[in-house]
Amino acid sequence: MKNKKDLRAEIMAVGSELLTPHFQDTNSLYLTQRLNELGMGISFKTIVGDDWDDLTLCIKEALSRANFLIAIGGLGPTRDDITREAFAQVLHRKLLFKEEILQKIEERFNCRGFKMPAVNKKQAYVIEGAEVLENRNGTAPGLWLEERSKIIILLPGPPQELKPMFERSVWPLLQKLRTEYTAHSVLKSTGLTESKIESLISKLYPKVPSLKLTTLAYPGQIEIHISARSKKSQDEAEKNLNKLKKTILQKLQDYVFSTSGEELEDVVGKLLRINKKNLAVAESCTGGFLAHRLTNVPGSSDYFIQGVVAYSNKAKTNLLDVPPDLIKKHGAVSLEVAQVMAIGVRRKAHSNLGVAITGIAGPTGGTQEKPVGLVYVALAWEEGSEVSKNLFLGKREAIKFQSSQKALDMARRHLLKIKI
Repeated sequence: MKNKKDLRAEIMAVGSELLTPHFQDTNSLYLTQRLNELGMGISFKTIVGDDWDDLTLCIKEALSRANFLIAIGGLGPTRDDITREAFAQVLHRKLLFKEEILQKIEERFNCRGFKMPAVNKKQAYVIEGAEVLENRNGTAPGLWLEERSKIIILLPGPPQELKPMFERSVWPLLQKLRTEYTAHSVLKSTGLTESKIESLISKLYPKVPSLKLTTLAYPGQIEIHISARSKKSQDEAEKNLNKLKKTILQKLQDYVFSTSGEELEDVVGKLLRINKKNLAVAESCTGGFLAHRLTNVPGSSDYFIQGVVAYSNKAKTNLLDVPPDLIKKHGAVSLEVAQVMAIGVRRKAHSNLGVAITGIAGPTGGTQEKPVGLVYVALAWEEGSEVSKNLFLGKREAIKFQSSQKALDMARRHLLKIKI
């Protein structure tokens, strides 16, 4: 490649399943991120099925406009895995059988107590002139080819094979194509609307092209993506990034719960472990979603005691000691019931903290006085309790997520001694 600045990169995902609504091409997102870190932009992304004519046409078109091409998938043993063969034909190169590759494939089957099927033999064929990229997590080796001024990389489709192969074998080879150093960080916040965050950081948007700031809004969470580029060094990129990050954190303060990618349940879990506390949860409208998020964190048994899904009024009484008269007077969706649910689950679980959620997730069940999206979230501890009234917007799933997000944030703020 004569000039790095002239590089035009393309990612091609191969597989008819990717042209259906049932499968998504997540590999190209991962590869884009890693290539961006080298200063490489992606000019095109294409998806093509397993049809021979379509695939060879797509390869020809890609090579006519790009001088750096990564093809994903189609390296397997089945009849519709034809990526290797299609590239060989387009490049006018032979397929050469490699006995050492076949031996490694056979050994992989043998160590699992299986005999290698005959169809796997096709994976031992390599395009003439290609460098073989070892696959330690599967049977399909990758290939690195150079065709005049072009670089072509063939990678297997399964992410658990593609990612380790890329990191171990491809990433070191790509360093010669680096045009700049990049740093990226994501600040995750909750408790503020997108417009409020915008008003707080609007004057902080960078005026130089080497720094970028983007705000992405999700139900219950706002993410601020910061990136920095440097032609000189990684240290300079990190320094510029951290300077902007520090300024944003000063503006948003404790509304930011993560600066390194963690989800809120991870953050709460760490705080519980650090403070040597545990918790139990009682859920109505979220139906166990809060407990699922908490227990989805490895090691959560250190601090998660139990979860109670008290969906009906009878369950709230039987499992959490919510008086029937209290429900009758205030309704199941009320400050009073949420508070007693949190106190009840904490007492029954003998936990340090009790968290409760009761609300109307919709789309039905709402009234003028208690509309869809009305959710009460309560937190109880040994010395007291607190309840938050919320009116969340969105569909049922979004309301359930926002409810769990609020519950986790209340626990976070309590553990950090931040005012709820």
